[in-house]
Amino acid sequence: MCCMTAAYLGTAGTVHGQSATPGTAIALDPIVVQAPKQSKPKPSSASKRTARSARTTPAVTPSPPKTTSEQTQEIVRVRFDVLPGGVALIPRGELPDTGNLTISKALNDVPGVVVQDFFGGNDQPRIQIRGSGLQQNPVQRGILVLQNGLPLNRADGSYIVGFANPQQAQAIEVYRGYMANRLGATVNGGALNFVSPTGSNAPGVQFSTSGGSFGQINTSGQAGYRQGNVDSLFQFDTSHRDGFRDYNSSDRVNVGGNVGIAISENVKTRIFMGYTKLDFDVAGPLTKSAMYADPRQVFTGPTAVPGGAINPGPNVVRDRPYRDASQFLVGSRTTATFGAHLFDFAAGYTYTDDTFRYPISSGVQTTRGGDFTGLVRYAYNPAAALLPLFETTAQYTIGSADRGYYLNQGGQTGAMFGQNDLSAQTLALFAGFNVPVWHQFTLSPAISYAYATRDNNDLYRLATRPTIAYNPANPTVLLPNGALPTKDTSYARTYNGWSPSIAFSYRPDKLQTFFIAGSRSFEPPTQDDLLATINGTPNTSAGRPNPADPTVAAAVFTTPDLKAQTATTVEGGWRGRADRTSWDAVVYYSWLDNELLSLRDATGASIGAINAGHTTHFGVELGAGVKLTEQWSARLAYTYQDFRFVNDPLRGNNHLAGAPSHLVHAQLQFQATDAWMLQGAVRWSPAKMPVDNMNTLYADPFAVVDLRTEYKINKSFRIFGEVTNLFNKVYASSTLVVDQARPDQAAFLPGDGRGFYAGIKAKF
Repeated sequence: MCCMTAAYLGTAGTVHGQSATPGTAIALDPIVVQAPKQSKPKPSSASKRTARSARTTPAVTPSPPKTTSEQTQEIVRVRFDVLPGGVALIPRGELPDTGNLTISKALNDVPGVVVQDFFGGNDQPRIQIRGSGLQQNPVQRGILVLQNGLPLNRADGSYIVGFANPQQAQAIEVYRGYMANRLGATVNGGALNFVSPTGSNAPGVQFSTSGGSFGQINTSGQAGYRQGNVDSLFQFDTSHRDGFRDYNSSDRVNVGGNVGIAISENVKTRIFMGYTKLDFDVAGPLTKSAMYADPRQVFTGPTAVPGGAINPGPNVVRDRPYRDASQFLVGSRTTATFGAHLFDFAAGYTYTDDTFRYPISSGVQTTRGGDFTGLVRYAYNPAAALLPLFETTAQYTIGSADRGYYLNQGGQTGAMFGQNDLSAQTLALFAGFNVPVWHQFTLSPAISYAYATRDNNDLYRLATRPTIAYNPANPTVLLPNGALPTKDTSYARTYNGWSPSIAFSYRPDKLQTFFIAGSRSFEPPTQDDLLATINGTPNTSAGRPNPADPTVAAAVFTTPDLKAQTATTVEGGWRGRADRTSWDAVVYYSWLDNELLSLRDATGASIGAINAGHTTHFGVELGAGVKLTEQWSARLAYTYQDFRFVNDPLRGNNHLAGAPSHLVHAQLQFQATDAWMLQGAVRWSPAKMPVDNMNTLYADPFAVVDLRTEYKINKSFRIFGEVTNLFNKVYASSTLVVDQARPDQAAFLPGDGRGFYAGIKAKF
């Protein structure tokens, strides 16, 4: 294996024509007709594996002239190399061959991107970049998720992470912090762009199937075709998993495709569409003692004792929390290049249908609606430099959704207690320069502006909102139903802000880049921040904090008048390669105002969102790789996070809950033969992590070891196998994030135990 090779040399057959790097014609790949060429040996999959952040390569021997596709990828790769900020490029050949390629496995080796599994399948892991959306359960805010440069996020900025499918990506691009501003991001964390394969860069037929422990079964395939000035590609991917825990099954079906047309030598268009459906059981949290006693179990709620209750948490056995969500998308991109001028036009539409059965405290929420995005981008590069001299982008997203709230009565959908018409729009404008100032020095000033509206029209017309409650001493027995006076929840909120940035980079040679940067970020709240159920308990619905008295007056919803969160960030970094080593290091410090926190109480029930006042985020993002010998290689991804309140009246200078302070992913690989590879990896969280903002309850450190092997039978077939969590470690892969926890609270989400997987891939 040659560490960090692919992003700097290009992985055979991978083209990132729909990349979102500056100045790239992100509409589609070049469509060309080439004469047949003699085949050449393809690098083994092991030799293409790299650390996801640095991706540089040691010295290489001269290679044959590159094809048009390889030249296109080389341009994208070099642009990532010189960007003055935190970025990472993950070509398809870098993604692990695994029994279930989840987004957490795909992003394991990207420092600065923290993905904490909730239930082990294609569900709703907590994903955060530089603390974005850190305290949501589940996380639905804080990063911009793109497919071919168009957002999967809804118009209010919310997203369902399970819709992002690395299994169908030709490459994944990671933009941390202000590097995402030019993509229309109005978030603090950054952006992920999932680049689809096309018929021009992935012709032929591919198929894979895999399976293993916990009832895991996966199938996927694609067929690409190219002739003349037209190419097309179709993909499908299915995944089923019974799950490690009781009540832990999940399913996902994903189909999609795209068609590209070269209208002329300078104008090209690509049309794409896709459909994703996912549903999964929400196994819920456990107390720490219950997790260590039996991590497979699910919680049955608090235990009534004289004077109150112990072990607060949701009753998963009774409430059967569950999510069933689907999204349809269709879009087109047209790129026109005329000399130094590049014009890019894009339009996309998504329709989302989401049913989330929360525990009784929040009930069943249904959200159905569509969102439209229009994008125009222009880049000017008269000197044909790596980055354009000037680039500007305008992106407008508008959408609406019907939201319904229903009681969760014993795992069934009960009476409606809320109905809302939610609408949002977000306008993002960007303009930036990359000006050579002296020899290898470049100055990159930029500015972006965002305007956003969040509107809610309360459509619920009944005079009262119904409530239900169960007897705490016998939580399967209903108490008398109740009703509370209806209060209107309508609102109309407007947000706008400027986000300037300036970066200074230095390239002493073609193998190294140094940079420093200062930036502002602006992130308005989502509808889920602005409208939330409150005053529920593990045995009562929203608005009924006293189970025994259905007439106690309490609010069912909260509609806080939140401010947008802003941040000022300084960062510096150094990436490069030398001989057999490569590295990518970034250090940042952010001062945040009005950080958005979605809080929960000691039972895990929602208490709504707040602005935190002043907070700070400090982090180190480090990726490194080394080729030890011709057969042995290693790589390392390390993330350090120190996120704190600043003189908060209640929380002092405590750590923000939910952020592990240290995360290490280290890998050692042995290329036994040209066809056979062995690999070992460790995921290590060496320090305890606070579960609550009061820093009274912590998740324990852990280390998990995985083994993987791959064998290439011939040019068409490969087989692979893996053992995950080799030593069957019991640990919390994630936790709920609450404001103030109790020692006996159900807040810990156990990771999978030891698992065995195997599969086969075919390519023709």
